[in-house]
Amino acid sequence: MEMAEFIESRKPRWEQLESLLDRSESHGLRELSLEDARTLGRLYRAVSSDLLWVRARSGSADVNAYLNDLVGRAYALTYPGRRPRLADVWGFVARGFPALMRREWRMYVASLLLLLAGVGFGYVGMMVDPDAAHYLVPAEHLNLDPVERAADEAAGDGMSVGDQAQFTTYLFTHNIQVAFLAFALGITVGLGTAIMLFVNGLFLGALAQVYAAKGMAGWFWAWILPHGIPEITAICIAGAAGLVIARGMVAPRGLPRGQAVRQEAVTAVRLLFGTLVLFVLAGFIEGTVSQIHPPKLSVAFKVSFALTVGAGVYAYLLSDWLRGGRAAPDGGAESAHG
Repeated sequence: MEMAEFIESRKPRWEQLESLLDRSESHGLRELSLEDARTLGRLYRAVSSDLLWVRARSGSADVNAYLNDLVGRAYALTYPGRRPRLADVWGFVARGFPALMRREWRMYVASLLLLLAGVGFGYVGMMVDPDAAHYLVPAEHLNLDPVERAADEAAGDGMSVGDQAQFTTYLFTHNIQVAFLAFALGITVGLGTAIMLFVNGLFLGALAQVYAAKGMAGWFWAWILPHGIPEITAICIAGAAGLVIARGMVAPRGLPRGQAVRQEAVTAVRLLFGTLVLFVLAGFIEGTVSQIHPPKLSVAFKVSFALTVGAGVYAYLLSDWLRGGRAAPDGGAESAHG
């Protein structure tokens, strides 16, 4: 059959399907009669076959685009998917994410070790060469004397409620950006993710040494740890997500590389989704407790608070081990994105 003859013979049913789709999209499928709904399904299958016929014969681009649009619209109406429910999201947060962490613990440990290696390098680097501060210490802290800062904080009134809320929002947004970048850099075969984790650790280690050199180590860790434990944990999980993507590229396990990366990307996105709760917690603490310095809150209190928060965070992340792995690793995660 020639293309022109094919188009002429099939055009009536294309127009009929288009008319049904227009009605359905305007008023909903429920407004169709039972017979019209059956006709829509039959025409969807028929036009799908027509599209394959046109593609196989390298037909007109306009005809191909028209049929592709019809088939896509019909598919969206026929298989609309299921919107995630609150119960699905809660199921993932409560059970699916800890189960996923149990399955991907090696990637998390690798991510954490990369960050800790940066911390060690930054700390030792500042001890060996204090002049390297211009390269190792975050710019906003270069001209801050730790002793003077602690004295100013002790004499000040602290942040207002409004300032705390604004600062918490800023920190949450910034940390989410860092996490997404660590995740996205997995596409560089993990090299970008590894560098980012190392550099973030390097800045932290260098800054810790600056405060330790001034005898302010306790003050520094009382400032960092309350929010730092959930925040660093979340960033390392995001880094683990990036390494999961890299794993699909480096070790496709017998699958075509593209398919392996797509499969690993699903796992990586679930890991990234799970960090949101930790970032919310870290942002809230960083905008409040972390900004209340001695003598209003003592070093001992803030460190104890940090250890309590850390214990809670890791009890949650390790809860699948504590349950004996009874939660299905994929079930909760799938429902959160299904």
